Amino acid sequence: MKRTLYLKFLLAYIIFAFFGFIVVATFTSSMTLEQLKRERADALYKEALLIADSYAADLYNSEITLESVWRQINAIDTFVDASIWIVNPSGLVILDSNTPPNIENPTTIPNFSPTITGSSFYTVGNFFGMFDEEMLSAFAPITAQYKVKGYVIIHASMTELERSCNSLLNISYLTLVILFLLSLIILLFFTEIVYMPLRKITHATEQYAVGNFRYEFQIDSEDEIGYLAASLAYMASEVAKGEDNQKRLVANISHDFRSPLTSMRGYLEAMLDGTIPTELHEKYIGVVLNETDRLTKLTNSLLTLNNLNTKGMILDRSDFDINQVIKNTAASFEGTCRSKMITIELVLTGEEMFVNADMVKIQQVLYNLVDNAIKFSHKNTSIKIETTEKSNKLFVSVKDSGIGIPADSLKLIWNRFYKTDLSRGKDKKGTGLGLSITKEIIQSHNENINVISTEGVGTEFIFTLEKVEDD
Repeated sequence: MKRTLYLKFLLAYIIFAFFGFIVVATFTSSMTLEQLKRERADALYKEALLIADSYAADLYNSEITLESVWRQINAIDTFVDASIWIVNPSGLVILDSNTPPNIENPTTIPNFSPTITGSSFYTVGNFFGMFDEEMLSAFAPITAQYKVKGYVIIHASMTELERSCNSLLNISYLTLVILFLLSLIILLFFTEIVYMPLRKITHATEQYAVGNFRYEFQIDSEDEIGYLAASLAYMASEVAKGEDNQKRLVANISHDFRSPLTSMRGYLEAMLDGTIPTELHEKYIGVVLNETDRLTKLTNSLLTLNNLNTKGMILDRSDFDINQVIKNTAASFEGTCRSKMITIELVLTGEEMFVNADMVKIQQVLYNLVDNAIKFSHKNTSIKIETTEKSNKLFVSVKDSGIGIPADSLKLIWNRFYKTDLSRGKDKKGTGLGLSITKEIIQSHNENINVISTEGVGTEFIFTLEKVEDD
């Protein structure tokens, strides 16, 4: 991942600032000037209407002298800061607020036409060439006896409007600069709470990509980025554990395969070179067969675990009598129990007890538990298999009076290939996979399995099954 996110963000910020100033300089400037022009024109038009309805009307009705009207509009000129003209329909300027009345040399507006304003009441320009600069000119008709006798025209300089517009724009520019400076706080927050954590996460992913799953990093945040970082760290730790487990698995498999293979090779070579006499061949061939049985059992257990871990365990659920399955399993160990002088005691609930589960897999669970109990039991002892009902669950217990499990090993017995130190001398053919398979099967049924053990006293495994309710 190229580290350009921060540069992109900065570039976006600069572009945003640039276009912000462009907008203020163009659209905002134009709209502000237009608004000021409309407000000024409206004020001038209202003033022109008042003059047209009062002084100008009285003038045309011969109720007031020309000099009196001039004095009035001259005073109003000073108040509104604009030139006031009274013009007749032909364009003759009767009065100009800036110039005393001059009847002998009147001013005439060339090509005068009141339609210059179009559909509005004002116009902007040099007013038929009468001014050297742009003026805002507002018209108000003077009427008498329903006829237009003339016009009151008020001229205001556009320079003043533009100066006012620039003053307002300066305020806008200043405000915009302050806003952009304040928005730098967002950039600082982005750097601290987004960009820097992302840098850490990116570096961590690079470390994980090259196989360094023990790389540690910390992001003190409770938002989505913090959750992402925690999830990534947790994923890496789980992958590291998986890698460790894989290494241990390979090491254990190698050890468990190498030992019988070495033994088998040694016996066979000894038979071939005559170290083992011919009359003992049968005995050692039996030893070799036992070792092959061990390898077969290990291979089958590995295949079983592999099937359990790919696409989940497929269960063939059905209703069956667990009591009968327990009896059949116990019967299969009759020969082994006889040789070790061990008895199996069955304490079963009812004549029949139906549960809903995969019968074959539950039979495998029972086989594994009973097999373990026999291996680690002393001679002349008893193994007890008991079932108990609680609500809609059936609890199945397999209890022995054997060597027990040390307290520090109880949490480890479910791990693949794990064997306690006490069991290593007794369980010569064990693979260390039986309890792992047992737990996988029970958990795939959404049930639980627990163990209670005291070293030197014995061990009890208890698992649950879903009981079939009686109709």
